Amino acid sequence: MFSELIFRQLFDAASSTYTYLLGDPQSRQAVIIDTVFEQHLRDRALVEELGLRLVATLDTHCHADHVTGAWLMQEATGCRIGISRRYGDALQGADLRLDHGDRVPFGKPCIEVRATPGHTDGCLTYVSDDHRLAFTGDCLLIRGAGRCDFQQGNAHTLFRSIREQIFSLPDDCLIFPGHDYSGRTMSSVGEERAHNPRIGGHADERDFVGFMENLNLPHPKQIAVAVPANLRSGKPEDARAPRPADWGPVRQSYAGLLEIDPEWVAEHRGEVHLLDVRQREELDERLGRIAGAQCVPLSELKERLAEIPREQPVIAVCHSGMRSGQATVILRQAGFARFANLRGGMLLWRQLGLPVAHGPGTAA
Repeated sequence: MFSELIFRQLFDAASSTYTYLLGDPQSRQAVIIDTVFEQHLRDRALVEELGLRLVATLDTHCHADHVTGAWLMQEATGCRIGISRRYGDALQGADLRLDHGDRVPFGKPCIEVRATPGHTDGCLTYVSDDHRLAFTGDCLLIRGAGRCDFQQGNAHTLFRSIREQIFSLPDDCLIFPGHDYSGRTMSSVGEERAHNPRIGGHADERDFVGFMENLNLPHPKQIAVAVPANLRSGKPEDARAPRPADWGPVRQSYAGLLEIDPEWVAEHRGEVHLLDVRQREELDERLGRIAGAQCVPLSELKERLAEIPREQPVIAVCHSGMRSGQATVILRQAGFARFANLRGGMLLWRQLGLPVAHGPGTAA
């Protein structure tokens, strides 16, 4: 299955949440499951860098421990927002209300929707159409199961959901949960049926319910914030999407670097400070340099940070955008508030036909 799909498992350390991106290599259509608000820039960058077109962001349920990034992803890509129709009118913003048996296509593959209530009344498990992958949210965890003590949770219902809708899948179907707090990344139906200490082996409904009703867990720390926000599909109350920078169209790459397009820099040349971090002998090579750029080789940057003005945003430049990417890391660590990497470096700048100069650059 993995050879037939573009597949990525992403992690948010603050909430121990897994996010899953699935794409069709032929059509480049994709879906993303259980996004996290604070990880939106990372996830969006990955979608863009892989050349995918997101058709839907899917939530397994209305989360209590983190805010979904569904609204942000819809604003960024135009995708639909999918979640269980059982939340009814209480949930705003979702335009793909899902029920048991529905299918969500993304190119040739599709996601099969299985209703698996019990952790919450609106929990869904998303299953690949060949029954090789199951994204179980907080219903079935690796060697565990989702708590049942809030949001219409019910241990009897959860027992039946797991047994009838997940344990009915083939033994080699891989289980990808919504969370794991011990670093485990996946399991399988056969493993959990045999070894899950809550519902595996010879456990019956009484065993499972007795276990689940005596967990005595504290409520999630973010529940008072997360649930109301998630009933808005993650839309902030002020309806403003966070941006990497307020001074220009800066993007965050999947590697976590801030970058900006050469065309914008060329049009706003007087509003930014250009910092060329190549070696001095490179400035007069074929690619040339941007007139007026300050030259401080990367190897000298840490010792010469005091020479870099802070009044304007600093745009780091190099041959291809690699060394200058590291320069932005050094600038951030030094407390610079406004900076970005010139995407593609001088290679892309020259390719776009933007103006270049030759000869030694400005040393300070």
